Amino acid sequence: MLSLSENNKFMERGTVIKSTGSWYVVRLENGRLAECRIRGKFRMDGIRTTNPVAVGDIVRVEESQDGCLISGIEPRKNYIIRKSTNLSKEAHILASNVEQALLIVTINHPVTSTVFIDRFLASAEAYNIPVVLVFNKLDLYDEEDRAMLGGLSAIYEKIGYPCYGVSTLTGENIPVISGLLRNKVSVLSGLSGVGKSSLINKIEPGLELKTAVISDAHDSGKHTTTFAEMFPLSEGGYIIDTPGIRSFGMIDMKREEISHYFPEIFAEAKKCRFYNCTHLHEPGCAVLAAVENDEISGSRYASYLSMMEEEGKYR
Repeated sequence: MLSLSENNKFMERGTVIKSTGSWYVVRLENGRLAECRIRGKFRMDGIRTTNPVAVGDIVRVEESQDGCLISGIEPRKNYIIRKSTNLSKEAHILASNVEQALLIVTINHPVTSTVFIDRFLASAEAYNIPVVLVFNKLDLYDEEDRAMLGGLSAIYEKIGYPCYGVSTLTGENIPVISGLLRNKVSVLSGLSGVGKSSLINKIEPGLELKTAVISDAHDSGKHTTTFAEMFPLSEGGYIIDTPGIRSFGMIDMKREEISHYFPEIFAEAKKCRFYNCTHLHEPGCAVLAAVENDEISGSRYASYLSMMEEEGKYR
C-alpha cells in the first residue's frame, strides 16, 4: 500500500469540467479525463454549500489503486452563487473561475422577471464578473414584446450591460454571440425553458445537447441540463452550461453592501446627505431623487428594495 509521501508523487492538477453531485470529471493538465470522488469535506469561507466542488474549480487530484480523489481546491478567482432554495441557508455554486457570464432571458415563453435579472447581475457584480444579457426567442416576439425588449435593453445598456436579441430558429445574431465566447471561459445561465441548450447547440452544433419544449399550460421549462458541465468550443474557449433555475435567492451578501452591486445606485449614493444612507427613506437621499426623476429605473430600484427586505428578514 502506498504511503502518503508516495501518494504525493501521483498528485496532479486539473479543472473540474462536470459535476454530478457525487462524481466529478476532471480534465488533468496532461489532457486526460479522470472520474473522481472528493476526499473529506471542503468548506468555502464558512458558507455551507450543497456542492463543495464546482465546475470550473482548479483542483488537486490524488491517484491510487482505489481510483482518483479530489484532495484540495485552489482558491477561486470568482464564482456565481445562489441560495439552494428560497428558505435555505445553504448555497449552490453555479460555476467558478469564469471570465464572463451570459444570462439567457426571454420576454415571453417563459417570462424572465427583472427581479431575477437584477439578482443575477448583483451576484456577478459582487465578484467582478462581466455579464452580457442575451434575449432569446426573437422569432416568437410580437410588437408588444419587441417594445418591451427595446425598453429593457435601454435600461441595462445605460448601466453598462451589453444586450443582444437572438433567435436559434432564424440564426439572428448567433455569430455575434459566438464571437463574444471565443477564447474565454463563459458561464451560461437562465430560467428553465429560455432555450439555453438550443442556443449552445446553434453555437456549437457538435455538442447535440438535449432540448425540450416548454409547457403550454404553465409556460415554464423542464430541466434538460441536469448537471453543470464545461464544454470546449471549436473556435477556442469554454462554455459552462448550468441547469435551468426557477428562482435566484441571494446569499453571501451583507445588507449594507447590496447598493454596491447596483452600479447606478452606487454612483448616485455618493451625493446622499448621510454616508450610511440605506436609500429607503432618509431625507436628502440622492438615489430616491434619481428614481423620482427617472434617472434610475423604477424596476431596478424595486429589485434593490426586494433584496434589502429579504436580507432584513434573515438578520
